[in-house]
Amino acid sequence: MSLQRWNLASVLLFAAVLARAQSAQPSPEAPDPAPVTTAPTYAPVTARQRMRWFVRSTFGPESLGGGLFSAGIDTARDKPVEYGPHWDGFGSRYSMRLSGVATGNAMEATISTLWGEDPRYFRVPNQQFKGRVGHVVLMTFAARRRDGRLAPAYARLIATPGNNFLSNTWRADSEATIRGAAARTLWGFLGRMSGNAFREFWPTARKRIFPSRRSQN
Repeated sequence: MSLQRWNLASVLLFAAVLARAQSAQPSPEAPDPAPVTTAPTYAPVTARQRMRWFVRSTFGPESLGGGLFSAGIDTARDKPVEYGPHWDGFGSRYSMRLSGVATGNAMEATISTLWGEDPRYFRVPNQQFKGRVGHVVLMTFAARRRDGRLAPAYARLIATPGNNFLSNTWRADSEATIRGAAARTLWGFLGRMSGNAFREFWPTARKRIFPSRRSQN
């Protein structure tokens, strides 16, 4: 099956599950891309917010930009060799990464509905730097439940390795191995952690790098 068909199947499956779940939920206001909250004020994630998380995490600038960087590095290294060190190879590598991201995000967002797991990242800007770094690491493997408490992110722990081993069925032979899938799983969690770090610290850095006109006056 082609990469495009795998992507389309993942998106359609996820959209169908969300459409059914959303019919029983009220329409929420647009969420903050990196919400700031604590357990006592936590509001459970809605179906529409799950859909927005999926779209942003799959097709947002962070994901697409990361794909350009990843595909560029692998093209320069000519890995996997089946694609070749040229523009067609770059396109194949980019599409392959996007198919994996789409499938993994669809799996996580869909499976997480079974026990009310929230896939979003929540910032803690009022904590000290060390606490914020610890939160970035913690939220790589944990998620909030409907009552706001933190628990292991079981959907993510299932979806990340599940997606990477499943993708062996349509990857080039040289990387369609158990070792390759295990390595991609590790990189998947490291990528999630780096994304959390960006969401945690970039808003703070942006205010310092680009102060508002009001603060300058």
